[in-house]
Amino acid sequence: MQFRWSDRKETEAPKEEARSTKRSSQSLAHLATPLIRVADDRVSMWVVILCGLILFRILRRIFRRDDAFPDIDSSDSDASFAVAARLEKLYGGKAFVGLRIPDADAGARQHIDVVLVTKRSGEIMGIYDVRELMVVAVRNFSGFVEIGGNENWVCTSDKKHRPQSYLDPVIEVSKQVAVIESYLEQRGVPLPKGHVIGQVILPHPNCRPAYSISSQLEVVSFDKWRELKPEPRSGLSNWIKGAVGKSDTQDGLCEKLHFILSTSPKWDRLELRGDRNILGEFAEFKGNKNDMHALRNVKRSKVGRFIIQKPSMLGLGRSRLQVLYFPRDYRGEGASSLECKEIAVKPSTEVIFQQLNSNKAKKFKLSSIVAVTLSG
Repeated sequence: MQFRWSDRKETEAPKEEARSTKRSSQSLAHLATPLIRVADDRVSMWVVILCGLILFRILRRIFRRDDAFPDIDSSDSDASFAVAARLEKLYGGKAFVGLRIPDADAGARQHIDVVLVTKRSGEIMGIYDVRELMVVAVRNFSGFVEIGGNENWVCTSDKKHRPQSYLDPVIEVSKQVAVIESYLEQRGVPLPKGHVIGQVILPHPNCRPAYSISSQLEVVSFDKWRELKPEPRSGLSNWIKGAVGKSDTQDGLCEKLHFILSTSPKWDRLELRGDRNILGEFAEFKGNKNDMHALRNVKRSKVGRFIIQKPSMLGLGRSRLQVLYFPRDYRGEGASSLECKEIAVKPSTEVIFQQLNSNKAKKFKLSSIVAVTLSG
């Protein structure tokens, strides 16, 4: 049989084409491998970035709660609530913080830091007889405090080199005592003259008052405040025994005082995470249309207090916050009832709140709030 060159070419042509296809596939595979590696590296990079962001948010939530509002100074309000809590432990009874008592003479409301109602008599450092009502002016001064030329108190702070001048709190608290006495009389509970006392407490450990201040009977310096101890309980005060009938008891008088002070005007209280308290006035909520509709019943006339349920620690399992609110119970002391209602809103929903002694309202995200107490 004669072999022709043309037959050989026809036989080898498919083999050459197969080898060419194989080489092309190998070349494509070789080119695709770096692309796959680059894609894998990019995916890994984004996974690392995402994990880093999640870890950053977790750590910031754990360690930086107090720095959420660096421009908000809550030290004065925090001091008032701390003093009120300690007075209750020392002398029993009930302390009311942030009162706004109507002053008929001034035609305005008088701000009072703390009013303590007790069921017994006692003493503070052997200086003052604590009767059934004590009005307290809390001054959270830090630094050296002295009396200036105009009889005001002048505080020179270690951080602020420029001295700050303040009205004499002893004079202020004496006026507040008169306002409280007049207000209680208008509400039907006149107290004997001299049995509502006023005191100025300086609770800051760095407060260094001059002797002309610390020697005043109405002033309780930090050293005296630190050394206070609970007084033993005693029976009825002598003035109570002579001022009321046999059918009326000291408990009955305290209940009347509790009711009057519980229903008196007060500042609203905003509790932030990190154990911070702000006194001021709640204005409104801000958020999307659906959340505003859900919050339509959470207002001063209907609700005395609402609580923001704490989100999960990792911040991953809950996309909405639970708002627990308590309708007012006007049958009691104007406080909130035990009945609780619940709604869910986005964490970005905001509360508009104007702080005491501030001319501008500020926005606070619900996720940074623990609770809000509304005055009646």
